[in-house]
Amino acid sequence: MHFGHHRSAALSAAVVLASAMGITLGASGAGAQELTGTLKKIKETGEITIGYRDASVPFSYLDGDQKPVGYAFEICKKIAEAVKTNLKLTKLEVKLNPVTSATRIPLIANGTVDLECGSTTNNVDRQKQVAFTNTHFLTATRYVAKKSAKLDTIEDLKGKTVVSTSGTTNIRQINEANTARGLGLTILPAKDHAEAFLMVETGRAAAFVMDDVLLASLAASSKEPGAYAISSEALSKPEPYGIMLRKDDAPFKAVVDEATAKLYKSPEGKALYETWFTKPIPPRGINLSLPMSDPMKKAFESPSDSADPAAY
Repeated sequence: MHFGHHRSAALSAAVVLASAMGITLGASGAGAQELTGTLKKIKETGEITIGYRDASVPFSYLDGDQKPVGYAFEICKKIAEAVKTNLKLTKLEVKLNPVTSATRIPLIANGTVDLECGSTTNNVDRQKQVAFTNTHFLTATRYVAKKSAKLDTIEDLKGKTVVSTSGTTNIRQINEANTARGLGLTILPAKDHAEAFLMVETGRAAAFVMDDVLLASLAASSKEPGAYAISSEALSKPEPYGIMLRKDDAPFKAVVDEATAKLYKSPEGKALYETWFTKPIPPRGINLSLPMSDPMKKAFESPSDSADPAAY
């Protein structure tokens, strides 16, 4: 597959020639069915655009050469291959477009980006604006603390000072737990994840409450990875991450869903997970040491695009 920013003239010529000869390059088994939506756009332009994040380790982030890499990024490349096969294209150009947590939904909705690969939670609210393919990861709200503090449950935090990142669902969840369980916590807001982790590192807070996978990457990247532990008790049900695509585009979603389901059920899907979550990853060789959880194994055995945490 050709990665780059210029559409190949040869490709356009091949498409023109094929149509002149009356050869249909339609979706497999579609016969004379007219292509619509994203598949039609990809067929006509010979391009698919992937939206990537620059710092969502290990899902989608920039390596030492400032090139996007990651677990979700690899899944998006597999989807692009499946689309290429489905449309019987000899060549498909994969264009890359950076997205942020603020721009990812608008750029999918307005047609700029065809697939968003990152760490985007699939929830009912977002499904009003976009669609998601099968879940590729399950996260939950937990906390990281120093191992020496021997903290593991929510009750263990009683009377302590904890930190979470302002404006996140996680800080809301710890505030709710504090009230509901009468934990007597002092809850500090941090401007970002790095500042919050630093507060645990320097002892200004006993624990940092956040998505467990983000905590794992912060601990693994720290000066002393072995000094930290993530709580086994979670403050939330599993939250599914999914790759976003446009809403109300059933033919494209069918191709994407088929490709992701096939990948996740295969040994290749499991190997892909292990590469990014249980082995050293670029650019600095950190290891998140997050083996596949039981809910995650189930999600791979029977792929689902459900936004309902109870489904996992």
